[in-house]
Amino acid sequence: MVRVRFAPSPTGPLHIGGVRTALYNYLFARQQGGKMILRIEDTDQTRFVPGAEQYIIEAFQWLGIEFDEGVHEGGPYGPYRQSDRKALYRQYADQLLEGGWAYYAFDRPEALDAKRKEYEAEKKTFQYDCTTRQQMDNSLVLPAEEVQRRIESGEPYVLRFKFPENTDITVHDLIRGDVTMNSRLLDDKVLFKSDGMPTYHLANIVDDHLMEITHVIRGEEWLPSAPLHVMLYEAFGWQAPQFAHLPLLLKPEGNGKLSKRDGDRLGFPVFPLEWHDPKSGEVSSGYREQGYLPQAVVNMLALLGWNPGKREGGNGANPVFQEMMTMEELIRLFSIEHISKNGARFNLDKARWFQHEYFQQLGDVQVAEMLGAQVREHGIEADAEYVARVAGMMKERITFPSELWDTCCYFFQAPTEYNEKDVAKRWQPGMPEHMRRIVEILDTVPFEYDALHKAILEDYIKAGGLNTGAIMNSLRLAVVGRTVGPDMLTLILMLGKEETIGRVERAVEKIGEGSERE
Repeated sequence: MVRVRFAPSPTGPLHIGGVRTALYNYLFARQQGGKMILRIEDTDQTRFVPGAEQYIIEAFQWLGIEFDEGVHEGGPYGPYRQSDRKALYRQYADQLLEGGWAYYAFDRPEALDAKRKEYEAEKKTFQYDCTTRQQMDNSLVLPAEEVQRRIESGEPYVLRFKFPENTDITVHDLIRGDVTMNSRLLDDKVLFKSDGMPTYHLANIVDDHLMEITHVIRGEEWLPSAPLHVMLYEAFGWQAPQFAHLPLLLKPEGNGKLSKRDGDRLGFPVFPLEWHDPKSGEVSSGYREQGYLPQAVVNMLALLGWNPGKREGGNGANPVFQEMMTMEELIRLFSIEHISKNGARFNLDKARWFQHEYFQQLGDVQVAEMLGAQVREHGIEADAEYVARVAGMMKERITFPSELWDTCCYFFQAPTEYNEKDVAKRWQPGMPEHMRRIVEILDTVPFEYDALHKAILEDYIKAGGLNTGAIMNSLRLAVVGRTVGPDMLTLILMLGKEETIGRVERAVEKIGEGSERE
């Protein structure tokens, strides 16, 4: 059975790049009829941030990415938090020592710093590897008795992996093919510390093996570590999983990895949920709090680095990419073969496009509930049926729920101010008289669409040789307070005769003649 995992560290909020990694794992697992596991990798306790683990869980619940096993679900391969698995890692570290795949290193931080400076003076970079380890303070050069004495005396140490010398190590990647690196280029990574905690590299391999992970789908930033992981599997005599290293999410400009600074600079979130940093008190915006729908975020992220392939148009048109996809469609169409090797630029306009398209798919009742809540927040009691009619009429103009009130407010309250630019452009001298004439029409003709259209647009404006745009935009300005909104006659009918007449008369009184304005 296919078994995949998403294994974040609880060091802060979850970046959307991590969300995309989890999403690809989820799509692959569901398509293959496999299992999806959430494992918390908290071996680095110095970077642990309170609340981060719960944030991760809540983010996935909001997005609709489900786990079959994990810290919040339980399961037969638990515990699923590495700090709860601490006792089992030592035996695997000892196994590497016994097999000659690891060694004790006692090098003090100041000694390592001195060695780095020594290399820098020669314009070289120091690396603790198969070419330098014989010069260092470790069990490869120390007598066994000395090593034992130091350990028993409590001297700090780490266990380092012992790469074979001058050996080509090949990682088969499902996206990039074979990636080969020589061991002379790889440093002997620390696997275990004297405080009893493993580093990520050892814990990750042990846990993936014990949890029977079949595919490791992760970001390309882990590709340089893949040779070490492959060699660890070989050292233990275990079957390695299949690897797939995903392309980076790039800045909108394309030069570099997408960061929080990019979001702050350009005004978009890089986290799924709003994050309150418990240390600094800083608040970072989230997609949920900005009003994005989870299905829009999922669809947008899925296409950042993957596509479902082209399909023929129904009328013989050129092949096109399908963009709008439900989670079920994403699961059906997903394939690792269609993941790009190249980084994907984040596109804010596209993110908003997906949001708009998914907002339009909401039922009028859902939109009406959002609008009704905002109407009540402004101290207005409105008929539910009227709110629903407004929501249905105006939904296509909305991208985010936060836009509802500003877009629809004039359906619920008369304007008290009039946009100065619109007034200067539309309310020309003599316009009050035209508005008074329209008030007379509204008060005398049948109050229904066809009768108003004939009386105002045909009999008064067209027959009188007047400018339709000037008159109707001024009427809109009087009713709305600005020159935006739906079809004018439809709006008038929604507001009702008395409300419309009252608004026009107030505008005439407040704005006055065009020539009288400063």
